[in-house]
Amino acid sequence: MAQFYASIKGSRGEATRMGTKNSGLSAHIRGWHIGCRVELSHFEGEDYATIFLTHGSANPGHAQCLGRFKLASDGTFEQIGASDLLARAIGGAE
Repeated sequence: MAQFYASIKGSRGEATRMGTKNSGLSAHIRGWHIGCRVELSHFEGEDYATIFLTHGSANPGHAQCLGRFKLASDGTFEQIGASDLLARAIGGAE
């Protein structure tokens, strides 16, 4: 069953894709010199969105992470630091 769903629309119409908790979902939308990559992932019962700025098609491997976010219990978005996720992954944080 899909945990994540994506849609994109351009000159050739609309396309959709789905991702599971295991596969996640990633999209890179770009021009020649600037782009944005968004990755959705699932970890320990929670969904996370990670957002990157890239150098577009000219250099898609170069990216700056703008942040990793999850939905907080009060319905707001909470930014998660890389050290928080690492601590959870190795069992160092509740």
